[in-house]
Amino acid sequence: MATQANLDHTLMALADPTRRAILQRLSAGETRVTDIARPFAISLNSVSKHIRVLERARLVRRRRAGREHLLSFNPKPLDEAAEWIAGQRAFWNARLDALERALSQPDPPPRKKRRSKP
Repeated sequence: MATQANLDHTLMALADPTRRAILQRLSAGETRVTDIARPFAISLNSVSKHIRVLERARLVRRRRAGREHLLSFNPKPLDEAAEWIAGQRAFWNARLDALERALSQPDPPPRKKRRSKP
């Protein structure tokens, strides 16, 4: 189960389209940082900042082989986020079903007002 901080990091990391594109590229397998950065129209330094956010969220693992920095995708935080979302969906579906049942009940007949005696 994800901690609140881990979930926050994961969702924040996924909020950016560049970081999602990096994860998409890494889903094909381990890749060098320079190869990840190549298709982006931003500096290597900017790509490195995005990678650090992904590492903090535990979505990316880094391995050094000599001077090469190799990155790989770690799906576990996505699984944890999906589990949290599924729990939220189940909670809200149950609440909305209860609301639907309550709204589909016929309205009770109106009460007759009693006249108060003077």
